[in-house]
Amino acid sequence: MNRARRDFLSGLAASAALPLMKSASAAPSNSLGIPGPYRAKVVAVHHPASVISGNYQREPVRQMIRRGLTELTGAPDWQSAFKVFFQPGDVVGIKVNPVGQPYLISSAEVFQELVAGLEAAGVKRKDIVAYDRFRKMFLSGGFDKWLPEGVRWTWASDDIDAMQLDMAGYDPDQYMEMALVLPKADPSNPHHRRSYLANFLAKDVNKMINLGVVKHHQSAGVTIALKNMSHGLVNNVSRSHVSSSNNACGMFIPTVIDMATIRKKAVLHVIDGVLAAYHGGPGSTVRNYIWEHKTMYFGTDPVALDRTGLTVIDDKREQVGMKPIALAYRDKDSNFVRMQPEHIEIAGLLGLGESDESKINLKKITLG
Repeated sequence: MNRARRDFLSGLAASAALPLMKSASAAPSNSLGIPGPYRAKVVAVHHPASVISGNYQREPVRQMIRRGLTELTGAPDWQSAFKVFFQPGDVVGIKVNPVGQPYLISSAEVFQELVAGLEAAGVKRKDIVAYDRFRKMFLSGGFDKWLPEGVRWTWASDDIDAMQLDMAGYDPDQYMEMALVLPKADPSNPHHRRSYLANFLAKDVNKMINLGVVKHHQSAGVTIALKNMSHGLVNNVSRSHVSSSNNACGMFIPTVIDMATIRKKAVLHVIDGVLAAYHGGPGSTVRNYIWEHKTMYFGTDPVALDRTGLTVIDDKREQVGMKPIALAYRDKDSNFVRMQPEHIEIAGLLGLGESDESKINLKKITLG
């Protein structure tokens, strides 16, 4: 039996054995959760026609997603690949990335193809939920304008505020506590030392697709798979990067991802690198550093995906004469004294995936 067939059958076995989750606070116990059935495996699919003059091309994107997931799972076809992760009765959330608008955010073409895949696995449109933490950012990114009819969308907070301690969209019983507070916070108040999980993941869905991008981040170094979750699924995140010198992303990110419900429900990570940014992230400053990478990445291991993406970004920085992220200093478009890509290695030490690049099984495919 060939390896692809073995991977596919083992994935199906894991899916069939997975019970519908009843308790959002239960410890991660199923093999579909982080780091998933394909630990240390990353599939990179390149298509030279996937973007033309900054515009995503639907058919190449469709081909990339279908090939990427069949290669990841070893499934005989793309419908079966989606069925490794999803089944009728699942309520599936898709975490988008709206930061960096209008230049570099989750694309309609990628999202809509994921919806088609979920439907092929038997998931009903009413059971597909698009999400980002902030309602106003979701709307300003235009996501509501291209969601397929019937797909729902939700958020946790209305808009960004200074303290980020609102609780209306968060579960008071699920939180990460860390000795880290904002300058105006009360360190004796447990609420100020906690980041609470959004109801979206805690209560509304039983599985999640993490739809990230390949992008530089001024405090974390990169925002790919891990940070798209850590800073989008909980509140009170500003305490992780208060100022140019007060930066705790290196520890904050993996501590959030280590929460039981995130580990259990984040079953698939699709990373959009059709367009990517090697500097100036995560906001609109990326417009000066975007390149057409024309590649998408697929995996169940967010640490391996981040480690792979860090190398991709560092390689691009070297091409343009810039230092690697771990050695770079602040400049006009990156204000933090020192970025903290070590969150990837720490996440690996926590068992969230593989951070040693020599142990990552990177499969590269070129289409077109």
